[in-house]
Amino acid sequence: MADAEDTTAGLVRLCVLAVVAGAGIGFVGGAFRWCLGHLDRWRVEMLGWVHDLPGPGWLIPIAVTAGGAAAAAAIVRLVPLSAGSGIQHVEAVDHGEAQPPALRILPAKFVGGLLAIGSGLILGREGPTVHMGAAIGATTGHRARLDDTDVRLLQTSVGGAGLAVAFNAPIGGALFVLEEVMKTVRLRAVVPTLVAVAVGVGCSRLVVGDRPDFLVGPIDPPSLELLPVFVVFGVLTGVVGVLYNRTILGALDAVDFMRNVSPVTKAALIGAFVGALLAIDPLTAGGGDTLSQRILDGGGALPMIAALLVIRFVAGPMSYATAAPGGLFAPLLALGALWGVLCSGVTELVVPGDHPSLRIALAIVGMAALFGAVVRAPITGVVIVMEMTATTTLAVPMLAATAIAVLIAHLAGSPPIYDSLRDRMLAGPRPPTALP
Repeated sequence: MADAEDTTAGLVRLCVLAVVAGAGIGFVGGAFRWCLGHLDRWRVEMLGWVHDLPGPGWLIPIAVTAGGAAAAAAIVRLVPLSAGSGIQHVEAVDHGEAQPPALRILPAKFVGGLLAIGSGLILGREGPTVHMGAAIGATTGHRARLDDTDVRLLQTSVGGAGLAVAFNAPIGGALFVLEEVMKTVRLRAVVPTLVAVAVGVGCSRLVVGDRPDFLVGPIDPPSLELLPVFVVFGVLTGVVGVLYNRTILGALDAVDFMRNVSPVTKAALIGAFVGALLAIDPLTAGGGDTLSQRILDGGGALPMIAALLVIRFVAGPMSYATAAPGGLFAPLLALGALWGVLCSGVTELVVPGDHPSLRIALAIVGMAALFGAVVRAPITGVVIVMEMTATTTLAVPMLAATAIAVLIAHLAGSPPIYDSLRDRMLAGPRPPTALP
């Protein structure tokens, strides 16, 4: 009886702390999104201004992105743990393979993420937000004198709240913790996670509003005769997911091979390349939200879609290889939408009949299926895309395509991307991560 009371009291205490830490990542993550939104608009205005300039105005976006990447890399040299996504570190902490993140990574991730993503690198906001949430959760648990197990649990729960805040997807954020990070469903993990997510998303909506990330018009459920199309699409997407994982790891290996070049210089060179892409077309770089919305609005000729797919397939991993603070999810969703639209063009040539919603349907399904193939968290991918698009009529084809894509990636022997990134992190030099 006493053990039960201790367990209940411990759970209540975790939930109270989850409220405090959830509010913290809600406001911090909301502010991060708000700043990135303004930087995205500034970047578009800057590119418009540059195109009207006489002379080599294209050098300006090159300088801006190179400078942002270099400055972000300089921050990483000061705070090594702020590099990259940070989700792999959250997973390593949850598995007992690393120490929880200290609160000092919060300003490094915040400022470094704004410099990297705001300047145009193809990185997502979710990685920094998850890692900042984990740092807030771990620090809250440490200050409350929780034991190591509960500190890790709180850092993971509030990290999930960070993902929910990044995408305005509360259910997806909670599922990410249970399916991808903890890989278990226990009452002591579920309840604090749900509390942190609910409070975090509620607080962030006070800053950025509560509309879905993408506005999508009504979509009729695809007919059952099209289900084989989505199954084949899932097979192909699984192959693309395997190739994308290998491209990410290959880009990291290529940058690591340049041992005689400083990390800041390498980041600046990659940033200059991405800046040149921006000078050609703003949709070739950046996190990808604008591109995804354009696709979901029905825009884009197929040749342009194919070109953007190839460019971002290569430039996205290159951006991640800078080690600047930034994640993989948002660019991955844009890539999945591009892939879906490209496949819809081929499908319309070989499948008889008129299917007016197929283009948008495959774009949305492509987001979830490619996410599943790369991250290997299929339920999380499906739910996040549903929440971001406020669309449920595609549930059946989305589940079918995502399941097949995950199966193909598994059969190909390709590990989930965050498993690979975690292994790389643990094999390299370990930065000081212990809490103060």
